[in-house]
Amino acid sequence: MSHELEEGLTLQLDFTKIAKVAANIKEEKDNVIPVAVQHADTKEVILVAYTNRLAMELTFKTRTLTLWSTSRNVLWEKGKTSGESFEVLEARVNCEQNSLLYIVRPRRGNICHTKNSAGHPRNCYYRAVNLDDGSTLVNLDP
Repeated sequence: MSHELEEGLTLQLDFTKIAKVAANIKEEKDNVIPVAVQHADTKEVILVAYTNRLAMELTFKTRTLTLWSTSRNVLWEKGKTSGESFEVLEARVNCEQNSLLYIVRPRRGNICHTKNSAGHPRNCYYRAVNLDDGSTLVNLDP
């Protein structure tokens, strides 16, 4: 991923993501549903990602946030490399049973692999869309 996409101030939404994921499904294990991840203490939505059956079962068993990386097609234990792991306190399912909400507590720090100018990890939603022009972003955690 480019530095500009992850930390720039130009809105570059990928409206083709779901179609790309669907086109790449080769096996049942690759089927995914979205999962929103919410901080238990602040109630902030800190990440939206995907889970498959294996990642979900592992999350329930270990109580550690584990997801399915749709870009790499691999199991993704959040924080395995960065150290920013998350204890899963609760899992909720929506009315149509096609998405999950995980309520988590960071074991340390925040969730994103990007860092602010102080070198601390951010939460993934650290930029706000400028609603006046609809195409630029404001960094809330520079």
